[in-house]
Amino acid sequence: MSTVLLVGAGAVGARAARQLVDTPGLDRLLIADARPARAAEVGGVMGDAAEIVDWQPRMGLPDGVDAVACAVPAGDDVAIARCALDARVPCVSASDDTATIQELLELDAPAKESGVAIVVGAGLAPGLADVLVRHAGEFFDTVDEVNVARWGAAGEASASSVRVALGDRGAELREGAVVELRKRGGEELVWFPNPVDARPCEPVSNGLELLSHAVPDLARGTIRFGRAEKPTRSWPRRNDPMNEWGALRVEVWGRRGATREPVVYGAIDRTATATGTVLALTTAALAGALPGVVRSTPGARGLGGVVEPRAFLTELAQRGVKVAIFEGVPVA
Repeated sequence: MSTVLLVGAGAVGARAARQLVDTPGLDRLLIADARPARAAEVGGVMGDAAEIVDWQPRMGLPDGVDAVACAVPAGDDVAIARCALDARVPCVSASDDTATIQELLELDAPAKESGVAIVVGAGLAPGLADVLVRHAGEFFDTVDEVNVARWGAAGEASASSVRVALGDRGAELREGAVVELRKRGGEELVWFPNPVDARPCEPVSNGLELLSHAVPDLARGTIRFGRAEKPTRSWPRRNDPMNEWGALRVEVWGRRGATREPVVYGAIDRTATATGTVLALTTAALAGALPGVVRSTPGARGLGGVVEPRAFLTELAQRGVKVAIFEGVPVA
């Protein structure tokens, strides 16, 4: 009997809950949130498949929990992960906040010592982007450059992380090390799948270290986030961030024999839906409900360092989140 504790019932947590209760082999879902009314609302939609619990990290994990999923504001993941570590239970965080990611990665040594897996950045980017990088790596003898671009935020906490990221100088990955850019800038027009299409994106540091888990010693890697624009008639924005489109573009350069060439992936969905699905699949796999999707490797790692790409993407597609390969079309 597999049991998951889901902490956070906001935009991402609500969608993760639906995916978790629909997962065969997962018998029990516990939902906790700092706002009890919000947890009750989500639990009510899930019916008898979910149970609402009044829980905080200082209480220790409830009995029988096999894995913990975190869909909480930046920083809250760390206390939850420590609690899971004390109980020797795997934990997954969907955070895309740089400071939170770094604090979670600092739990690597105690996690290895305890034999516990902590998966960091299980969202759209970081997260799905790293899975696609690993998948692209199967086409090449070696991968030397990765460029990731993301549009959209999965709720208020994620939108705040994007604003903070775009306020910093940004960084890039060089020979496996994160190098801060000398000055802010480098806006680039990135083409995403419809209906997002072309959007200006700027370099950020969020997720770069996790990208190195997918391709250690990567020669060059960049991650860019799109900056929110004012409403337009062609693409109106809603006040509710859960209804926003999210898009992902992942460009991977590598060598096959003497030839250097790219593979480019694109994905589009509601940001919270895609993020919640990635979080749910990763957690369900660590709980034992989806064998062969994610390796339960002790330590704190990004999703790209533990995922089985083909199995993960197959399961993701079955749940409605699909990825396509961009293919060039000859132009006269």
